[in-house]
Amino acid sequence: MTGQLTLWRTLFSHYRRHPGQLAMALLGIVLAGALYSGVQTINDQARDSFARAEAMLGGERVDRLQAPAGDQLQQADFVQLRRAGVPVSPLVRGQVTLENGQQLTLLGLDLPTLPPAMQPDAGAAGGSGTLGGSFMQPPWQLRLAPDSARALGLQSGDRPRLGDGRRLPPITLQPRLAPDSGITDIAAAAALLERGRHIDALLLPHSATLPPSLADRYRRVSADQALAPGELSASFRLNLTAMGLLALVVGLFIVHSAMGLALSQRLDSLAVLRALGVSRRALVTGVLIELLVLGVAGAILGLIAGVGLAGLLMPGVSQTLASLYDERVAGAVMLTPRAIASGLGMTLLGTLTAGLTTLRHAAGINVLASAHAAFEARGGMRRRLRLAALGAIVLLGAALLWWRLASASGGLLEGHRLAASFVVVAGLLIGSALGLPALLDGAITLFTRAGRRATLHWLLADTRAQLPRLSLALAALLLALSANLGVSGMVGGFRLTFLDWLDQRLSAELFVHAPADRVEAMQQWLAGQPGVGTVQRLRQLEGRVAGRPVDVRALPIDSHTRARWPLLNATADPWQRVARQDSVLINEQLARQLQRQPGDSLDFTTPEGRFNATIAGIYADYGNPRGELTLARAAAEGRWPTSADRTSLLLYDLHGDRQALAGQLQRHFALTGEDMIDQPALKQRARQVFERTFAITRALNALTLGVAALALLSALLALGRWRRARLAPLWAMGLTRRWLALASAGQILLLVLLTALLALPLGVLLNQALVALINVEAFGWRLPLHVFPLQLLQSVLVAGVVALLGGAITALQLWRTPPRRLLEEFRS
Repeated sequence: MTGQLTLWRTLFSHYRRHPGQLAMALLGIVLAGALYSGVQTINDQARDSFARAEAMLGGERVDRLQAPAGDQLQQADFVQLRRAGVPVSPLVRGQVTLENGQQLTLLGLDLPTLPPAMQPDAGAAGGSGTLGGSFMQPPWQLRLAPDSARALGLQSGDRPRLGDGRRLPPITLQPRLAPDSGITDIAAAAALLERGRHIDALLLPHSATLPPSLADRYRRVSADQALAPGELSASFRLNLTAMGLLALVVGLFIVHSAMGLALSQRLDSLAVLRALGVSRRALVTGVLIELLVLGVAGAILGLIAGVGLAGLLMPGVSQTLASLYDERVAGAVMLTPRAIASGLGMTLLGTLTAGLTTLRHAAGINVLASAHAAFEARGGMRRRLRLAALGAIVLLGAALLWWRLASASGGLLEGHRLAASFVVVAGLLIGSALGLPALLDGAITLFTRAGRRATLHWLLADTRAQLPRLSLALAALLLALSANLGVSGMVGGFRLTFLDWLDQRLSAELFVHAPADRVEAMQQWLAGQPGVGTVQRLRQLEGRVAGRPVDVRALPIDSHTRARWPLLNATADPWQRVARQDSVLINEQLARQLQRQPGDSLDFTTPEGRFNATIAGIYADYGNPRGELTLARAAAEGRWPTSADRTSLLLYDLHGDRQALAGQLQRHFALTGEDMIDQPALKQRARQVFERTFAITRALNALTLGVAALALLSALLALGRWRRARLAPLWAMGLTRRWLALASAGQILLLVLLTALLALPLGVLLNQALVALINVEAFGWRLPLHVFPLQLLQSVLVAGVVALLGGAITALQLWRTPPRRLLEEFRS
């Protein structure tokens, strides 16, 4: 045991003499762990919030009854249905603004009639322990989750004041409620939200049935029809996880560089230890414990830093999920056992993986041969060719899997297509990184054949000799640059496509949600108004296709619809076919779900029976997670009752003041501001949501690129002593330190720029994989491929800046090396 302790002290004494190497190794582990742990903390927080929201709403066991568009449910509807034997329960829901400006979602429930799946916990902290009592009597109770109360600065028993001076009921803490939401008695909620006798929905068990005489009067939203909380944003969070894993891999390259430097400087010492009788097993065990100590320390620090990073990113993530997916996530970051285990485990596993080369070299030290020469031999051309062959196999496997995903559906990949798409992307990145050293070696060899000067030949040969030590750092840079190009290209292409599609689909200048009993009167009134051009009537309905719910749009087939409804694929004369009422259009999501093409038949269910139609065309429907079909308005007559109608009026070619017209509509037909949607405002909000959605992806992308640059700089620092030994003979032959410094900087610039040029086609290929595979499997729609030359140029310039910085550090090291140090190299 004493011998083991002596060995460990000897190994760790290296870091006392070289604290910079210890700092670099820890920095790599901390950065890798922070990026990965931060993303995992965000995802775990989101999953927990969605689970709480789903449990609070009854999950898959509670349906909702809603009034037709433009109408409101009344307490009389609740009474009538209860008398008919339907076990409904009223719900009032809305937002209130606290005195400090913070908003809270308020749910008013009627406990005696509430479905069992939605009954709140009887043992709420700070409550009476019963479902009745103070919850249903003045001053009532407002039940909040503890994290929501902390975020609002509230405690149990507080009665927060609203912006208008009124007070909420006393706070009672209850775990597992949805974030930023509170439940109270329906009487208290109706008074606070000023609903009078109006209610927002009627809840009923999924198994309950409605009498036929009442079924047509309400719109039933089935539990299996509504998307579960978190379902919409699952792909968004999966993309965050992928970026976190990429950052973990790139950060661990720093660890590999630092450990490689520490090993290269200790080879002679380790050989002496072997000669003194230290066994191979004891030496490898000592190096392994060194890795474990560094890994545990770095993982803990990385976890702490990851929580801080999650705290910085969480507000943006919360706003994105709320704006884009209408999903609420708790804003306060809380560490879960899952996040701790995942962060520590992945970081420690990554550290050990990054140190495998160090362990292998420690195990292979030969006391009878030059350890330095043995270390050099392992970085030769044969190893590069083996890696290139392995990379080619990985790339071939990724290509075959891509072909399989693109050409077939079902089979072994069914249900795992999104995961398989990420495997394709990972294969492209890993295969390219494995083949990078051989490609760089081949390119430098070609340059060598083209040059004639002896110094140029030496420079290029010396550059090849540096590849084994720089290959991992250059691979990290390749991964970061190509991922940056791929993600930026996908986001930029999405922006162009989305905004162009938005201009076509949102071409109406004013959208009016029209109550069913006032649609005809509104159309007649608008027809007599000066400055109003065309008025279209849009019916929004619901149907079922192959047992799954779909949205149905009923439109007039006129010149406005034909000009502003772009089709991705269609039969001949698609609009004429739809106008004949025997054909429909379907969105891309539904086409992919059903694997249908234009010309195929489609059988779907309406309230009045089955309707068999031909698919005349497929249209893009970005941002919609559900299947949708569009038919002529005349084809919907008789198949959907007007009670199922959600009607909107679309106003085109307005020549007057839109705001004035909207005000007149509100006054004449008792509409609210929420019933009127102004086109510019809607487009602006859509753009804001879009930009917010990808802001986090850009931030993680930039962090990953920064970590890759740091990995390269750490590798260059590791080359310092080795470079002096190789440059000392040239200095002795008469070359100045200035020339040698510039030559060293030029070598780094050459390697980095070659890597950047190789990253360009890989980035474009990655972009194609994102839009053709991951986007399709995650969201159900495909984007066209867009390549932006300025982005390619920007990537090369970023790589150039990294190269200049790295070259400057290398040149400065050599410039500051005194001649005495160069002379000392001849003694070794």
